[in-house]
Amino acid sequence: MAAQRTSSPFAGLALLAVGLMLSGCTGTSMPSFPSFGSTPEQAPPPPSGSEAAIQSRYTPEELVGRWGFTSYHRDQDRARTEAAARGQCKNPYVIARGPQGGIMMHLADQRQPTELRLKGSASGKQYIGPGGEAGVAEDREIVSFDGRILVTRFVDPDAGNRYGNMIYVRCGTTGRA
Repeated sequence: MAAQRTSSPFAGLALLAVGLMLSGCTGTSMPSFPSFGSTPEQAPPPPSGSEAAIQSRYTPEELVGRWGFTSYHRDQDRARTEAAARGQCKNPYVIARGPQGGIMMHLADQRQPTELRLKGSASGKQYIGPGGEAGVAEDREIVSFDGRILVTRFVDPDAGNRYGNMIYVRCGTTGRA
């Protein structure tokens, strides 16, 4: 009696995959080509709504410290929210100095703080965000800051709608008047 040979369709695929993986080890590489429509001399255009970052009118030292923190969506809620933020000083939001000279704060929807930069723009707006262009989606605009109360809002419309106007009230007596 002759033994009947059966093969799985996956065996052929597995053999093909092994062959492809081994061919990647030969040391040859494919040439890289520039993206369609760009040349190495051209930088991609900045994201819509962003501007070249310039030096901020604020310094990291002005923001480092302990802050009562909360947020509001309607302007008529600001005074009440500011008082609620003062009450948060028993469990403050801490803005620390970053290892590269920036400040440590959270980006939208992030659990861990990231080192962010203070950025100005030619239009006069001030931002807190990752290095690079000012006014990008990851930035938050500094709506107002008097040394004791900081109000920011995320540039990204979705994050801005979810978080609203974030109000930070300095805990203790430090900060400019």
